[in-house]
Amino acid sequence: MNEFSIRDIENLCGIKAHTLRMWEQRYRLHIPKRNAGNHRFYDSDDLKYLLRIAFLYHNGHKISRLALLEEKEISRLALMIPPDGGANAIFINHLIEASLDFDQDLFDRILHNIILHMGFEKAIPGVVYPFLEKIGLLWMTGNIVPAQEHFASALIIKKLLVATAGLEDPTLPDERKFLLFTPEGEFHEIPLLYMRYRMKRQGMYTIYFGRNASLDELRYFGSQRPFTHLYFHLVTHLLRHDPVRYLKKLIDCFPGKQIVVSGNVVAAIRYEHPQVHLLQSPEEMENFVRGN
Repeated sequence: MNEFSIRDIENLCGIKAHTLRMWEQRYRLHIPKRNAGNHRFYDSDDLKYLLRIAFLYHNGHKISRLALLEEKEISRLALMIPPDGGANAIFINHLIEASLDFDQDLFDRILHNIILHMGFEKAIPGVVYPFLEKIGLLWMTGNIVPAQEHFASALIIKKLLVATAGLEDPTLPDERKFLLFTPEGEFHEIPLLYMRYRMKRQGMYTIYFGRNASLDELRYFGSQRPFTHLYFHLVTHLLRHDPVRYLKKLIDCFPGKQIVVSGNVVAAIRYEHPQVHLLQSPEEMENFVRGN
């Protein structure tokens, strides 16, 4: 059974711990369980319920009224919030619920509706990335097993692969050839797959080398096939070397090649070199693809 502390609930729902305690005392709203040491904890069902409560609260519903409603009514109200009232948050919460339950049909249906409603260009940065951040937080705090994160990631990857395969191959000549990969130790490839989708849609030529690529593998590929740019995305700090040292190794291994890096870690990199381009935000990634 998944167990969450009140701090976990605070981080995931955006409601301060002292506010949650006040709601419990004043409105008898969802009193948590207690373990053998008399410490409060919440399970998966509690989290789902409180995610919906928090979503409605953030969209103007009074907690005094919400505390009186049955769970079915809470769910019905959450689904009635119009798109401009914070649809992204409820989509993210629904994806979390489906992941906790390993409900593939529900996850696929929710993800399909998100993409249909928003389009890929808004759905991935606006919903999928925040969802991955939340579920990553759950994993890091030991509140879900890795299988639940892998379950969700595999379904998202499938959508990205199908969408990319459905695009036409570039027809206009482009001297640039991008080799896309994640470095050794980096296993998160969803942002990289999305960038491959965006690049292909813009008519850019890409070669997808995959995740966890070693320098030796990249060097051997370079000896067999030409490319002009290396593009990789960093999510974690789990590389064997710090990013600057890794960039210097790439420069040594691939003189004259342009190196493009994106991801959360990039904001902390302090390094300038004519071969290196750092994309520090989703906006900069999008501008790069568009040639701005």
